[in-house]
Amino acid sequence: MDPKISIITPSYNSEKYIAETIGSVLQQTYSNWEMIIVDDCSNDSTVQIVEKFANQDNRIILLRNEENLGAGPTRNKAIEFSTGQIIAFLDSDDIWLSDKLEKHVNFMLSKNAAFSHTSYGFINETGKVINKTFHVSDFPIGYKDLLKRTEISCLTAMYDVNKVGKMYMPDLRVKQDYALWLSILKKGFVSIPLDEELAFYRQRKNSNTNKKYKLVLKHVKFLYQTQNLSFFQTIYYTFWWAYNGVFKYYISKITG
Repeated sequence: MDPKISIITPSYNSEKYIAETIGSVLQQTYSNWEMIIVDDCSNDSTVQIVEKFANQDNRIILLRNEENLGAGPTRNKAIEFSTGQIIAFLDSDDIWLSDKLEKHVNFMLSKNAAFSHTSYGFINETGKVINKTFHVSDFPIGYKDLLKRTEISCLTAMYDVNKVGKMYMPDLRVKQDYALWLSILKKGFVSIPLDEELAFYRQRKNSNTNKKYKLVLKHVKFLYQTQNLSFFQTIYYTFWWAYNGVFKYYISKITG
């Protein structure tokens, strides 16, 4: 029997994009899923949009925070509520190709993978493709690999609860997903890459990834405080993280 997939989606003032995000899930060729959307106190029409979809398909579940908690705790609430064997992540402005789940799940099963991620593309606020495909590595990603190159994007990551256990994001305002991947890999697992573009990340004008050059010092602080690295290890891995980040988000852009 096809394993059930729990799709984890936090939402906050997502009225502009969330219908498209949900639509990309409804169009999946793989049908055994639940989409748990946790709204983090939106003050626009996000909740009403999600309720409309939830009333039409009981695989879509809406939960609501009583106070604004941020993305990490909001995702954790969905993870705790989830009932699927495999946890997948999709933010409220990103989209999947229609065969993302089918191809990715079958790939994980064929590789007996506990953790996996795929290649993905970039779109802008209007849905136009703006960058070339970000291709994942051709080898399993371990803990030290991820410190050098943060290639596991939230919208492509999936882990098997039966193998890894339910794992949650730390209570951080930024880098919660990166911290979770590192925690999984620190347990001795690797993430098996599937080099196929199966999702699109929406790069918005004021997004953190659009200001990556401003995040270097914060990244140093994150590694030093959360990963128990020495000062020199922190600088070493931050150098590679910054280098690969520049390549990922800038050098690979499509001109024009």
